[in-house]
Amino acid sequence: MLLSPYPTTGERIRITLLWLWCGMVILFLLVPILIPVPLSFNSGAFFIFPLEGISTRWYEVVLGTHRWQAAIGNSLIVAFGTTLIATILGTLTAIALSDEKFPGRRIVMPLLLSPLIVPVVITAVGSYLFYARVGLASTYAGIILAHTALASPFVVVTVGASLTGFDRNLMRAAAISGAKPITSFFRVMLPLILPGVLSGAAFAFVTSFDEVVVVQFLASANQRTMPLEMFIGLREKLSPAITAAATLMMALSIVLLVVANLLARRGKQRPRID
Repeated sequence: MLLSPYPTTGERIRITLLWLWCGMVILFLLVPILIPVPLSFNSGAFFIFPLEGISTRWYEVVLGTHRWQAAIGNSLIVAFGTTLIATILGTLTAIALSDEKFPGRRIVMPLLLSPLIVPVVITAVGSYLFYARVGLASTYAGIILAHTALASPFVVVTVGASLTGFDRNLMRAAAISGAKPITSFFRVMLPLILPGVLSGAAFAFVTSFDEVVVVQFLASANQRTMPLEMFIGLREKLSPAITAAATLMMALSIVLLVVANLLARRGKQRPRID
């Protein structure tokens, strides 16, 4: 009996139901995230539907008010500092862990990934108790170091994935040719794993830029980041400016995550050198 290359009626129904179910799940996940977007363009001063009118006044408040400008500046300072340190430390750690001869590899890796598992509030409390003793509480350095602990695992994972296809014989060939280890790294290894490094840096930036719990414990009144300013606004004075700030943060996060995804795909598609 020959099998038909075309799906049967029952298979078509199952496929249709599966697509409908997936669409409902995606809609359920996206609707709460997308609700602030239309509210941010409301000309009124209240969170209501239908909108009283279309206006960009709340974006002007966020981008033109000193309080919000200071919060955006603080967020960028912390995020760029965290990205720089987390990318360097995470890349070096991933290179070390990719070596099969590294001692305690199976023990170190779970410890490095523990910030992804431990509740953030525990990390925040521990960071505050430690940094308060060494004088790093209420400083940019303390916030950046705490965020680095949260962001580094993402760099380790993405760079580690890039290193799975890296042929270490290339480094041996460079050493035989007389190149120093640091020269071999920048000339041979880094160009090949660069998509993974940049992808990890993007994840680290988003992790720091969106974080609010640690900042609540470590930031002073002059170091409020954008997420903390939004949280305080929700608690003290509701304003549609919060929805405008949320929309801007969401747009930035989406752009960076798309870039990180494209870089990760590029790293997977690069030709392997045998």
